[in-house]
Amino acid sequence: MDHKDYYSILGVDKDVDSATLKKKYRKLARKHHPDVNQESGSDQKFKDISEAYEVLKDPEKRKAYDQFGENWKTGPQQQQHNQKQPYGQGYGSAGGNGFDFGGGFGDAGEYSDFFESMFGAGGGRKRGRSPHRKGEDVDAGISIPLEDAYRGSSRTITFETPTLSQNGEMENKKRTLNVKIPKGIKKGGRIRLKGQGAPGYNGGQAGDMYIRIDIDKHPLFDVEGADVYLKLPIAPWEAALGAKVNVPTPAGTIKLNIPEGTASGKKLRMKGKGIPSKKAGDLYVEIHIVLPPANEGKARKVYEDMKDLDFNPRPGFGA
Repeated sequence: MDHKDYYSILGVDKDVDSATLKKKYRKLARKHHPDVNQESGSDQKFKDISEAYEVLKDPEKRKAYDQFGENWKTGPQQQQHNQKQPYGQGYGSAGGNGFDFGGGFGDAGEYSDFFESMFGAGGGRKRGRSPHRKGEDVDAGISIPLEDAYRGSSRTITFETPTLSQNGEMENKKRTLNVKIPKGIKKGGRIRLKGQGAPGYNGGQAGDMYIRIDIDKHPLFDVEGADVYLKLPIAPWEAALGAKVNVPTPAGTIKLNIPEGTASGKKLRMKGKGIPSKKAGDLYVEIHIVLPPANEGKARKVYEDMKDLDFNPRPGFGA
């Protein structure tokens, strides 16, 4: 291999510290990565930058390079080092059009995460110019009214996604999309927007966006999966004598039959009146008996008359 001035390649002085070396390397690697820089020779430039950093970041290799120059690999110290770590396992082969970040470098871990964050999982692990690759999928979340889960709707959302600029810098780009909320979607459901994720690499197709759905807190209803729960207040005579009462639902008002002798706390199931998903949920109505106040003449007289009834609400309590 021809001698290369690794310090000149990275644009640093020979007494450069490790932190400055890493910072300089990352800046140059971002600028010259083949997925970003389409100019002729970018592959070789990126390879040289990576090779120089791989040697200079390792104190033992750097010491050998400083001492023996272009013969650094065959110097006594490096020969001893190579007995433990053969060439090709320590820092990868210099052949081909690029380096293999997956296993060619001795310690690729400290910067492989950096490339994955820029170019997606597996970024930079192919030799030569990177092939077409699909962009990263993007996750987002929105909260919708319960009524939208019953009827379906559309929603305009504005968000920011990380985008790789022409000069290789990551930047947030504001986007606006119209999202169709399908009828019957439940909390935790996902909507896929094909091609609305991060842009592809080297001409590859864009990733997808996945919208996670949450349900807004409702003043009347609680939601568990596709089932909906309502606490319904009724009068004592409706519970005692039975009645038909109007019950609100997210899809509109319906009639509910209250059986005679219904106790407070009893749950009445309205089958299929929950969220109309693939398997429709149910609406559970929990009865709460509300007593009229005894602070006026007529109601108070009714309570006084009821005292004469042979009725013990606490049987078995010893009273």
